Amino acid sequence: MFVIVTIAGQQFKVKQNDELFVHRLAGNAGDKVEFSDVLMASADGNITFSKTAKVTAEIIDHLQGDKVIVFKKKRRKGYMKKNGHRQALTKIKINEIA
Repeated sequence: MFVIVTIAGQQFKVKQNDELFVHRLAGNAGDKVEFSDVLMASADGNITFSKTAKVTAEIIDHLQGDKVIVFKKKRRKGYMKKNGHRQALTKIKINEIA
């Protein structure tokens, strides 16, 4: 059984016991979170588009993603700008799909 759920503005295909990285969520490590914005559910080949399903997950850790280098340049003008960015992420584990 899998579901497609919206978490922090992104859509994820999740199954029970999956671990995934999402944008930073409020809460501490060990907290339980519930996502009720389920778009689609599939069990044994039967697909349903009901909004009644809920996904329960546990926050494992808060961390930062890999550094992304942003480099801008305009040729023949002497303009160069280098910037870096690390996305704030949360690692969650899907406990239950109801």
